[in-house]
Amino acid sequence: MVSHPMEKAANGASALETQTGELDQPERLRKIISVASIAAGVQFGWALQLSLLTPYVQLLGIPHKWASLIWLCGPISGMLVQPIVGYHSDRCTSRFGRRRPFIVAGAGLVTVAVFLIGYAADIGHSMGDQLNKPPRTRAIAIFALGFWILDVANNTLQGPCRAFLADLSAGNAKKTRTANAFFSFFMAVGNVLGYAAGSYRNLYKVVPFTMTESCDLYCANLKTCFFLSITLLLLVTFVSLCYVKEKPWTPEPTADGKASNVPFFGEIFGAFKELKRPMWMLLIVTALNWIAWFPFLLFDTDWMGREVYGGDSDAKATAAAKKLYNDGVRAGALGLMLNAIVLGFMSLGVEWIGRKLGGAKRLWGIVNFILAICLAMTVVVTKQAENHRRDHGGAKTGPPGNVTAGALTLFAILGIPQAITFSIPFALASIFSTNSGAGQGLSLGVLNLAIVVPQMVVSVGGGPFDELFGGGNIPAFVLGAIAAAVSGVLALTVLPSPPPDAPAFKATMGFH
Repeated sequence: MVSHPMEKAANGASALETQTGELDQPERLRKIISVASIAAGVQFGWALQLSLLTPYVQLLGIPHKWASLIWLCGPISGMLVQPIVGYHSDRCTSRFGRRRPFIVAGAGLVTVAVFLIGYAADIGHSMGDQLNKPPRTRAIAIFALGFWILDVANNTLQGPCRAFLADLSAGNAKKTRTANAFFSFFMAVGNVLGYAAGSYRNLYKVVPFTMTESCDLYCANLKTCFFLSITLLLLVTFVSLCYVKEKPWTPEPTADGKASNVPFFGEIFGAFKELKRPMWMLLIVTALNWIAWFPFLLFDTDWMGREVYGGDSDAKATAAAKKLYNDGVRAGALGLMLNAIVLGFMSLGVEWIGRKLGGAKRLWGIVNFILAICLAMTVVVTKQAENHRRDHGGAKTGPPGNVTAGALTLFAILGIPQAITFSIPFALASIFSTNSGAGQGLSLGVLNLAIVVPQMVVSVGGGPFDELFGGGNIPAFVLGAIAAAVSGVLALTVLPSPPPDAPAFKATMGFH
């Protein structure tokens, strides 16, 4: 008799439930904290990417309108690497355990990637790049390779880390929430460290050999930041994996006597056929939400350097213009650090605030309007900065204090909707998928597609779209404001309300 594909998937899910329940009791809290601390090292690297790498690629000579293409690797690796790694880590039979080999491999890849990114300019110059003739094509190629490896490595790390925490919690709901809370806490720690490092202009003096003929002060600071990032990541990974052991896993046969072997992507595409209306509405609202978020996440520090401070990152720009741009990027990194602090505190109160406002969908709708207002306010801040430069003959000292304060305030306020974006959609996906019988892993895999596909669209079209309206970042930010407002309306009107006491809602309302 031939088994139906859905029956095979159910058998596979049953087998995986058996393996995740291998621990009869949750591990001690200190072991969970130890594994969660790896998030700090991972997020340190993500924070540096968000704050420093877009300006860096433009210093290498990539035009602003094409810089966003470099970021395609994030959504592509998120769509492909993380599900594949998660699928195989569930079924890994290594004597070192299921998750630990993938975590070690991810940390090793991060080390290689950081070396390639940090030394891209030096390697390119040694291969024949002319420093005074942009673009530096060889350096760009080395950088792009390292950047893609870095995103693959980070995605290789994150999935198994979260799965390891679930294994250590042994299905205990309270322990699972605690594990997620600590993972979120260490993500916030990594963000603060990364943005703080990116905002400090003399960090290269800690490692003076980073400045070379082909690597200026900005490049040397980037190198130093990445060295600190990899040191933290390797340290917490080594300590955690030496302290927390994992039992080898042996697959158990399914009901038909055979080991389950259902491809992950087969389950994903099969799940789309079974999606109910609530889940489709969630995917639509999520996609619009990320169309709003990604332009700002991609070009926030570039906006500070270019529009707010009036600088220029082009290789042909004057030294004064480059200095203004670098000052703006550092101010943007400070803004991102403030954003991370607000995000961390806000994430701890999401469940309480949701109850006070009458439910998850109402909270999500309200904060989407906050996101829309903040993105629209970037136009006001930009115009104030431009007026100041016009009234002061192209001021070479940056914007006045009130303009900088306004920009930094926007960064901080955006931590509020960001905390909701990182929590509520995942909780709703778990709730809406229960009626169709899909597990959390499968529902989150489907939700992930609604996140990464908009990111790919923005990465491909963001730069050329800005050029259609005269260049700069404001056109994409305005489009993001419109998308945020639409997602807010849909969240409040067509998105179904989950029951406020749904177990899945309480279990997944943590900051992801």
